[in-house]
Amino acid sequence: MSASPRESHRRSSRKPGGLRRGRWLGLALAAIAASGAYYTLAGGRAGEGTLPRSSSEQRSVGSVSSGASSPERLRIRVLREFGHDTTAYTQGLVWDEGSLVESTGRYGESRLRRWRPSTQDAVSEVSLPSQFFGEGLAVVGERLIQLTWREGVALVWDRETFAPIDRISYQGEGWGLCYDGRRLAMSDGSDTLTFRDPDSFLSLRQLKVSSQGVPLENLNELECAEGWIYANIFGGDHIARIDPGSGVVTALIDASGLLSRRERDRADVLNGIAYNPETETFFLTGKLWPKVFEVVFETQ
Repeated sequence: MSASPRESHRRSSRKPGGLRRGRWLGLALAAIAASGAYYTLAGGRAGEGTLPRSSSEQRSVGSVSSGASSPERLRIRVLREFGHDTTAYTQGLVWDEGSLVESTGRYGESRLRRWRPSTQDAVSEVSLPSQFFGEGLAVVGERLIQLTWREGVALVWDRETFAPIDRISYQGEGWGLCYDGRRLAMSDGSDTLTFRDPDSFLSLRQLKVSSQGVPLENLNELECAEGWIYANIFGGDHIARIDPGSGVVTALIDASGLLSRRERDRADVLNGIAYNPETETFFLTGKLWPKVFEVVFETQ
């Protein structure tokens, strides 16, 4: 008996539109690669105009606002490896005061979990109602805001206790989410990021993302860090570093060598970026991955 659409979806990379978007992604990355913009793994991811730009935004907009410059060449240096729950279908990942908080997906299996890399044990965990497919996650003050995929609902949790606080409606799909200290940035799998008010969740502004003038679709899990927005590109092993003022991709990082071939055969795609501002390091993982990697991004 053939699998139901839901079961087929749960076994594979999660988006039904992935094949169509995957073809577009291939064309876009091919155009970028033609300029030498691919990178290697070392050793071995209110209204518009009313918000002030950070100094990094002003600097980067001035240098690459035309979209003609090639993205910066970076590489990954792995500092440490940690074990990861291989049943976790990772959709969102944030660093929060010594622990990782993770949003996982799949209907009937979605969770919100806090755990420490040093022990891998869950400090706290809650299951989402079965009608929700967990997605991107952000820490905003004393709240955790967790997107859902097609349900048009953001779940708001108490940061410490995981007690439910609120449910906020929005239009469209929810993929990735991050918070830069002033506003939320949200992806929906297209080439557009939506900036939202962290309290009302109302849309403030939309931003088209491109690399050398080519729209970059499949923007997935997000991390706001160092004045940039880092985005997993769904269906592949690349992380884009995006200027939040212009939408220009200023760097592409290839994370294809993180897992061994045997580990990769049992895992799904790269998805999960968290930043620790105290150590200025990133944590990278993926859906069903056996490991989390603490890394830095370096100039080649």
